[in-house]
Amino acid sequence: HFLLVEHPPVITVGRKRNARRNILDPGGIPVIEVERGGDVTYHAPGQLVGYPILLLEPDSRDLHRYLRDLEDLLIRLLARYGIGAERNPPYTGVWHGGRKLASIGVAVHAWVTLHGFALNVNNDPAEFARIQPCGLPAEVMGSVAQILGHPVDLAGMKKTLRDLVSPPSPPRTTRPEETQASPCHLDGKLLDSPS
Repeated sequence: HFLLVEHPPVITVGRKRNARRNILDPGGIPVIEVERGGDVTYHAPGQLVGYPILLLEPDSRDLHRYLRDLEDLLIRLLARYGIGAERNPPYTGVWHGGRKLASIGVAVHAWVTLHGFALNVNNDPAEFARIQPCGLPAEVMGSVAQILGHPVDLAGMKKTLRDLVSPPSPPRTTRPEETQASPCHLDGKLLDSPS
C-alpha cells in the first residue's frame, strides 16, 4: 500500500532525543508526537506526504538502504519536473541548490514500514520558521513551486509518483478475469494495481 495525502497544519515530533527543543513557536498549530525516526517537522496543505506500507522481505531488511530508496524515488520524481535534486550527506532527505525539499522519517514494526516522506510542493517554506526542521535552520527549507516559479498540479504529481512506483501496465492481451491483481491504496481510495 502507498498512501499519498496532504495534512492540515501540524507539527510532528519524531523519536530523536530532545527533538522538542527544536519547536520554536508553534503559534497554535497542533504538536503531535509520532513513532517515526527523526526530529521535528511541519506539515501543511500543498505538501505531498507519502506513507509506503511495505513488508520488507528478509533480503531487503536494510533500513539505511530503504531510506536511500525513498530518496531515489523522490529524486526521480523531481527529475520529471526538471529539478536536479540530490542527497546531502550526512542528512537524510532530498535537496536542490542548498534547499531541503523533502524530509524522510520512518518506523518499522515486524518489518512493516510506517511513516515515510514529506515533499514540499506548493506549501510555503516560510512556515517552517515555527521550528528547526530536522534540527536545521528553517531557512534551508524550499519547495518545488518556489524553484519552478509557479504552483504544481498536486494531483498530477501524485499520478506521476504512482507511475514511478508501479509503472502502467502494457495493454491487456488476456481477459480481465484471467489477470491477478492486488489492492493498492492511493488518496484513501482502493485501486487495483498489477501484482
